[in-house]
Amino acid sequence: MTSVQAEPNDYDSFAVAYAAKNETSLHNAYYERPAMLDLAGDVTGRRVLDAGCGAGPLAAALRERGAIVTGFDSSAQMLELARKRLGDDTELHLAELGGPLPFPDAAFDDVVASLVLHYLEDWTAALAELRRVLVPGGRLLVSVDHPVIGLVQPDAADYFATYRRSEEWTMGGHTAVMSFWHRPLHAMTDAFTSAGFRIDVISEPFPAPGAREKFPEAFVDKPSGAFVCFLFFVLRAA
Repeated sequence: MTSVQAEPNDYDSFAVAYAAKNETSLHNAYYERPAMLDLAGDVTGRRVLDAGCGAGPLAAALRERGAIVTGFDSSAQMLELARKRLGDDTELHLAELGGPLPFPDAAFDDVVASLVLHYLEDWTAALAELRRVLVPGGRLLVSVDHPVIGLVQPDAADYFATYRRSEEWTMGGHTAVMSFWHRPLHAMTDAFTSAGFRIDVISEPFPAPGAREKFPEAFVDKPSGAFVCFLFFVLRAA
C-alpha cells in the first residue's frame, strides 16, 4: 500500500527513492542535467553555488569538471545523501531558497538553480539573494518547468496567470503530492530583469545523445526528438 504525504514537496519523505530515480531517468539524467552542464560550459576553477542541490548529482558533475562547488537544500535527508556522495570536500548547508543564505556578498562566480524556482510563488526574495551572492558579471543558470506544461494539466488555468498546480509522484512505494507554480514566460523574464539580471540565453534543448535508444517509448510521438518539458536561462548579474 502506498501513502500520500500531508504536506506537498516533502522530499524528506521519499529522498532515497527520488535520488535513485534522478540518477537514471530520462528527464533528469538525459535531458535536464546534460543541458545545464552544456550551458555552464568550462567551469574550471569557478566558485559555483548549487541552489537546491538535492542529493548532489549536478554538484558532483560540476566538481568533476573542475568547479569549486558549494550547495544548499531545504531537505535534510537529501543533504545527507549529498554528503555521502560528495564527502567532506564540498561545503553543504541546510537552507531555504527564498530565505537568507549563509554566504557573504559576491561569494560565487556562478549559481545553478536546477528545477527549484518553480516551487516558489514569489521569486523576488530568492532572486535578490542569489544576485547578492554573485560577483558582478556572475552567472545564474536556471531551469524551470516550461510554462506550456501547465496547459495540459487537469488543473490548468489561464496561461497568463500565476497559479499553483499539483501532481502525484509515486516512487519506492510512496506517493508524494508535489506542487508547482505556473507562470508565463514574460513573468519569468520580468522577474529576472527586475532582480538585476541580464538575460544572455533562453534555451529549449533536445535530450542528450542516447536518450532515444534508452527510452524509445518516450519518443513514439516525438519524431523530431524534441521535448517541451523544461525551459533554461543563462542570466548575468548586472
